[in-house]
Amino acid sequence: MEIDPIFQGAGVKAGLEIWCIENLRLVLVPKSSYGKFFSGSAYIILNTVLLKSSSPQHDIHYWLGNDAKEVDSALASDKALELDAALGSQAVQFREIQGLETEKFLSYFKPCIIPIEGVFSSGPGELNCETYQISLFTCKGDHVVHIKEVPFSRSSLNHNDVFILDTASKIFLFSGCNSSIQERAKALEVVQYIKENKHNGKCEVATIEDGKFVGDPDVGEFWGLFGGYAPIPRDIPPSLQKQPDIPNAKLFWIATQGKLCQTVCNMLNKEMLESNKCYMLDCDNEIFVWMGRNTSITERKTSISAAEDFLKSQGRSTRSHLTSLTEGSETAIFRSYFDVWPQLAEPRLYEEGRGKVAAMFKQQGYDVKELPEEDCDSLIDCSGTLKVWRVNDDELFLVPVAEQTKLFSGDCYIVQYKYPGNGRDEYLFYAWLGRGAVMEDRVDAISRMNTIVDSMKGDSVVGQVIEEKEPIEFFLIFQTLIVFKGGLSTRYKRFIAEKGIADETYDEKKTALFRVQGTSPNNMQAIQVDQVSSSLNSSYCFILQTETSIFTWVGNLSSTRDHDLLDRMLDLINPTLQPISVREGSEPDVFWKALGGKAEHPREREIKAYVEDPHLFTCTFTDGDLKVKEIFNFTQDDLTTEDKLILDCNREIYVWCGCHSNVRSKKQALEIGLKFLEIDILVEGLSLETPIYVVTEGHEPTFFTRFFEWDSSKANMHGSSFERRLAILKGTAQKIEVPLRNSWKACSTENTPDSLRSRSVSSNGLRRSASSAFSVSGSNLKSSDNHQISSVSPIARSLFSGSYPDHDSADGSPVPPRPTAVVPSSPSENVGLDQIDGVKIDVNLLIFPYERLKVVADDPVTTGIDVTKREAYLSEEEFQQIFGMTKTAFYKLPKWRQNKLKRSVHLF
Repeated sequence: MEIDPIFQGAGVKAGLEIWCIENLRLVLVPKSSYGKFFSGSAYIILNTVLLKSSSPQHDIHYWLGNDAKEVDSALASDKALELDAALGSQAVQFREIQGLETEKFLSYFKPCIIPIEGVFSSGPGELNCETYQISLFTCKGDHVVHIKEVPFSRSSLNHNDVFILDTASKIFLFSGCNSSIQERAKALEVVQYIKENKHNGKCEVATIEDGKFVGDPDVGEFWGLFGGYAPIPRDIPPSLQKQPDIPNAKLFWIATQGKLCQTVCNMLNKEMLESNKCYMLDCDNEIFVWMGRNTSITERKTSISAAEDFLKSQGRSTRSHLTSLTEGSETAIFRSYFDVWPQLAEPRLYEEGRGKVAAMFKQQGYDVKELPEEDCDSLIDCSGTLKVWRVNDDELFLVPVAEQTKLFSGDCYIVQYKYPGNGRDEYLFYAWLGRGAVMEDRVDAISRMNTIVDSMKGDSVVGQVIEEKEPIEFFLIFQTLIVFKGGLSTRYKRFIAEKGIADETYDEKKTALFRVQGTSPNNMQAIQVDQVSSSLNSSYCFILQTETSIFTWVGNLSSTRDHDLLDRMLDLINPTLQPISVREGSEPDVFWKALGGKAEHPREREIKAYVEDPHLFTCTFTDGDLKVKEIFNFTQDDLTTEDKLILDCNREIYVWCGCHSNVRSKKQALEIGLKFLEIDILVEGLSLETPIYVVTEGHEPTFFTRFFEWDSSKANMHGSSFERRLAILKGTAQKIEVPLRNSWKACSTENTPDSLRSRSVSSNGLRRSASSAFSVSGSNLKSSDNHQISSVSPIARSLFSGSYPDHDSADGSPVPPRPTAVVPSSPSENVGLDQIDGVKIDVNLLIFPYERLKVVADDPVTTGIDVTKREAYLSEEEFQQIFGMTKTAFYKLPKWRQNKLKRSVHLF
């Protein structure tokens, strides 16, 4: 089919693109009008996500105003399908009805969208000089806000909702007595938005509490606008209203003529969906249209029309969301309705053939890298003090400093790490559970860790990790770690004796094989593995220790960095014997004899698949039942003090507990994390052994805050979320900040007990030093304002630009007033480029054009530049054009986000 020319080039860059139906054709909406939605029009919105591991991901939303013509709505639906075809039929399409938008859609336009009466026009606008109209809005939602204008009448008010009354000189916020604190706080963001965009920042704000008078003049003025006070009729609080039962999903096959044929079955599974057919999945408030890969565009249009007709005939057209998706692009919610849905196999990133080619180059002295390695920059200060206890029956055994970097896989340990935080000491605790440890020791380790944490003042970060699933931060605080087979625990010894299992506990006199791994001398490990030939791997280096000799085995795909770590580890495991160096392919017979004979071993590195951007969930946990809801395009403001939230990073998860949440203990928070792993809401195959962190508000470590645009002044505020937002709105935020505890000098040896002093020299002979990531304050450690590079940044908009004249542009046309941020700016916003993130950037660099700087350039710049910072050599104008932001804003982003942006434009 022919694709509308206006879609040419759509979906290439990350972010939003918006079109509107005007005179039965699509017109492009200018970025300055993003977030303005006219109730008489229909729109198409494309959000593009740049993924690390595959092609871009697209979400298509078609928004239908309440007053839009039926022909425009139908055309928007067809054009959305046409856009999907232009993007390769891999997008998910969402129908958005005015007032009933999905939370994902609303998250693009924080804090809210307020539809405007009338119809979109691509022509020049006119200033609105009419008398100011008083408006009354309801605000619903804890993290995204549904705004609806209601009649300006006392009868519109109720006890359950939050209302905004907007007048010419003052904005009133009325909070129903049954509304939540979170809803009231979110409504204040809308008040701020209206104040800045409709009143040019010049109007008063008053907050009115339902049922409270006390002679407040604002209260009298508020009720005076309604003709005087009168009681609001009582209604049922939301918590007491009967919750609908979870619907049974019904699957229908959609025939070519649009006829629905229900599939009779007791259990849904993926095999029921045929690639040459279209289906409708009816989940009551959610309707899905699934389109097989081999169906035509005509069949798909017919299927979507059939689903819309079904909704109308059932009287559900105004309360059910309609989502359309093509085979292969199924969402997690859709897949969750099927009892059987096979997990997608992870792509193999290293193939044996490529490995052999790389090995050939390496043997000739070339350092070949098949794929770029992930950043392993230290995300925590590494100059702190370490304490390690081993669980032994009903006791904790404090491991001597000289031995605390040696763990046994049959034991469980409690690790305490004390390090200087942002003006105070911070504590990080781990319960490390050896893979061979008995259950009693595992339970005891977690229980005793929680007891230690509860006995301390302040809120420590705790983590539960299982051997072979350790997060990078665990290795960084040890710097050097050796994991031996076997165990020292009494329970472990008793268990293997009862089961008749041979004791493999490491002994210097026994044969032992160690795999050496890590990224630097400050992050290296030796892991004892089974002493058999199949344990070898071409991408690693190994140490083989026998009774009389010691071998170092170098894999053909290992790097010079691996060889350096091998030498360092050899000095720690056995510094006395002269090592026999062996290269893969030239092993002597005595080497194979020590391993029980020669056998095949893996020729490729086990590379973890790329982990895309994390997901944030709000959760409720009652009687062991966990219910979660995703927060899209999240920011730090979504960390509401009354909530408990889960940040899912795939490789690890964080349970964040607000100071005013109802989480009673770290133990309960760990239970919430385990329950989350069990339900696997995103159907991403989360392992039950995934590391779990528990983080308390105000004590967030840098390896957590890196996923946010972090403002430390917000993290230090106290009071409810409503009180905090009100203080920010009224400019009194600094008055409710919590004073920082302790001081930096508390970390010096003069003020630290001997038992807690940092080792001046670590066990690998290298002095601990502060990481670069910790050399800046928390306010400078900023990420994007949402968790996806992908997902567009929430738009700050001038919605009511016609209400007040502002400065004129160069061509004489009126310029919309500039939106003002809802939150106070951080001190780091005016920092020069040469001071950003503690890295000195030369502001006098030579300037080169983008076409010569990109990695795939035909005429590349070959000398005089730092290839790791190609973007720094762009002019300010070209940088802004390519990245959509200034250099100053770019260098405030965390390194992982910078690299992701650079990768998307071929500068990495």
